[in-house]
Amino acid sequence: MSKRARNKSDKNIFTTLGFDEAEAGVLQMRARLMADLRLYIKEHGLTQFQAAELLGITQSRVSDLVRGKWQKFNLEMLIRLEARIGRTVRLELAA
Repeated sequence: MSKRARNKSDKNIFTTLGFDEAEAGVLQMRARLMADLRLYIKEHGLTQFQAAELLGITQSRVSDLVRGKWQKFNLEMLIRLEARIGRTVRLELAA
């Protein structure tokens, strides 16, 4: 594998897993937002019940979030959840 190909795959695990570039970009954004939300819950010492109340979702949905079940959350929902904890998600375009 060339250095360029290896570096390209290192940037997004989803392209390595065979997703096309467009889908891989969305999946990567979802994964990052989910990781951020999990970290927020952990750093604030929230129980799943407390996190559910804060985020306005059920405890079972928080469980899905904490377990990393990314297929259960679309990008729009994750952006909403970030907003509910007072954060603004910004999109950065890169060439």
